[in-house]
Amino acid sequence: MANADHSVHGGAAAGTAGGGLGRARAVLWLVAAVLAVRQAAAVLRQPPGERLTDLETWIGDDGVLHVTGSLYDTGQFTGTPFAGLVLKPLARSAEESLGIVWTLGTLLLVVALGLVAARALPGQVSRRTRLLAAPVAVSLLMLSLPVRNSFSLGQTSIIPVLLVLLGTLAVRSERGSGLLVGIGAALQPAVLLFAPLLWLTGRRKAAVTSAGTFAAGTVLTWAVMPGDSWAYWVHHVAGAGLGARADSLANQSVHGALLRFGLEGPLEVGLVLVLAAAVVFLGLRRAARYAQDGQSLLAVALTGCVAVAVSPTAWQHQLLWVLLALVGRVGTRARDRLVWPAVVILVMTLPGKMMLPNMKALVPLRDNVPLIAALAAACAVPFLARTSPYFDKPVPTEYARPVPSRWGRVPLVPFWKRLLSRPNLLLELLAIRVGYSAYSHIRLVATGGRETAEEHARQIHSIERALGIDIEHWVNHAVANTKWAESFFNFYYTSFHFVIPLTILGVLYARRPADYRWARSSLGFATVLALVGFWFYPLAPPRLMPDLGFIDTVHGPQDLTNPDYGALTALTNQYAAMPSLHFGWSLWCGVVVVVLAPKLWMRLLGLLHPLFTICAIVATANHWVLDALGGATVVGAGFGLTYLLAGRRQLLPRQAGGPGEAPAGVPAEAAAGVPVGVPVEVPAPAKRGGPFPEGEDGGPAATGTASTGPARPGPTVPAGREAPDGDGVRQGAGDRA
Repeated sequence: MANADHSVHGGAAAGTAGGGLGRARAVLWLVAAVLAVRQAAAVLRQPPGERLTDLETWIGDDGVLHVTGSLYDTGQFTGTPFAGLVLKPLARSAEESLGIVWTLGTLLLVVALGLVAARALPGQVSRRTRLLAAPVAVSLLMLSLPVRNSFSLGQTSIIPVLLVLLGTLAVRSERGSGLLVGIGAALQPAVLLFAPLLWLTGRRKAAVTSAGTFAAGTVLTWAVMPGDSWAYWVHHVAGAGLGARADSLANQSVHGALLRFGLEGPLEVGLVLVLAAAVVFLGLRRAARYAQDGQSLLAVALTGCVAVAVSPTAWQHQLLWVLLALVGRVGTRARDRLVWPAVVILVMTLPGKMMLPNMKALVPLRDNVPLIAALAAACAVPFLARTSPYFDKPVPTEYARPVPSRWGRVPLVPFWKRLLSRPNLLLELLAIRVGYSAYSHIRLVATGGRETAEEHARQIHSIERALGIDIEHWVNHAVANTKWAESFFNFYYTSFHFVIPLTILGVLYARRPADYRWARSSLGFATVLALVGFWFYPLAPPRLMPDLGFIDTVHGPQDLTNPDYGALTALTNQYAAMPSLHFGWSLWCGVVVVVLAPKLWMRLLGLLHPLFTICAIVATANHWVLDALGGATVVGAGFGLTYLLAGRRQLLPRQAGGPGEAPAGVPAEAAAGVPVGVPVEVPAPAKRGGPFPEGEDGGPAATGTASTGPARPGPTVPAGREAPDGDGVRQGAGDRA
């Protein structure tokens, strides 16, 4: 009976897990489908003359299908002569269907690309991961800048990538593999770099076949179209002089970067050749090593990144290889595993100006972000080999003990674990920058019009008069008539809005990582809630209300008859006033300082910031009093959501019993949330993968037991291997606090 009961419950549990996996997969495929439909609709709803602009070089009045002279006479066509020869039938179908067939065909290519990439994931991949990887891959491709660019322009750059993936990862025959890679190289010459990769990984027949296919296609094109072949290969040096200017930001190659730095002539050409040779040597060497290690998809991605860097021109629609490089595993700790994929996804989905501020010192970095990512992947990023004991079993992340909470039964709580370790600095900086860029963009577009904003302002003013708190006009004129007060509040309003919150976050990151996560999450929630207010309740500040007599002490007199209010409107949304994040962020600073500061004078000093801020926003006529109440509301809601998801803020051992001390009667490991005496799996070195593209299964794992004494638990390091660095060792209580 006991066995039968266990079997029934086990089967029920498996059925429940399978049902949950099926639902998750269905939701992810739905998301991918929505993104695909949205992308197709964004293209097809454009007027005929504005959509698929590069496709017009094929099907327009002077396009490939109708041109009587050279393909390159119009100065718009940038493909190889072979591409012009073999892709005409596809262009003809696009011409007959006004781009619909072309767009739907591109959708199918993207889906096929995602499916092939998902099937080639390296290492020990669970059934859950394999089932969910395909829709996630398709969704990421749909969101990436190269695919979006290919859709909007009507480019063919997805075809060579798909041909290479099929030839290196799916087709097993040497001849078929080489044929596909060779055709891809004939369409995009930089793809010929995959022939050396095939040779270095032991697939020499495929390498020879790919080079022969490329040569045959090129020779055939020379025979059929000698003038065009001469123009492309000789006059324009393999297409380097075609299309947009090579020094434009769209060209993310080493050649383009050097031209943007001001180098030109023989010096620039010589430097390009030297750098290209170094990148090819290092990149192909690393790619071959990872291919032999069984990480075939990563090897393909790295070779593609080499091709991006060394090509004379690497336009945005040709950068898909960088996105594929996110499959590499970096870091021995579980908490660091998402850093590299997150960086790659941000680089491939967002423009550089969203990731880096517009500072003169950062302009060279911001203008070359995709190129830097490609070079890093090809030559520098330390991807783990499958023989590493941490490839499938990284050092586990340290979590705090669950804290009792009245919200403990809320379904979201189990998925929001409180980490004690310090988050990755690069990822945090990127998250803050991208989050602020998104906040600024939403704030700028969240405008309901001047009439609506002024009507809402009259509503706020009426409510304040009814409550007897309409003090804005009196305070504004009193300060404007007192020059030292006006100067002080103008300076305070414009100077400390960002400095103090960032300073507090920086101090918490360095000194109190667990509290940093708590504070950062509450601030993020408050800011998101404020964006909801900006979107649904546009509000004119007092300084932009005609006939009320307010003085704009910060910006000077405004022409209230001009709906744009001058150039300031182009920089920020003038009607994003409710709630006031000037006061909200300052109140957040005050709460964090009061809660965490160890001394009374620090807490009192922390309270001065929200006090001065509310005086400044009212005195300068930038906010109503109720705006400050709205800011306080979203900050309170931010702290409440953090409490709802993560429980109440935990008292760490250092705060409870002194530096590095656990509470009385509690072992140090238990106080830190570390299980004592629990078996810990220790992975043994995996077997080396077979020749490219086989070898996707990892090796077996051994099992050990953690010590119950004062020694810190962690994975046993095999003989002859180095131990993880200091960050990989579990922190003590004093370090955490």
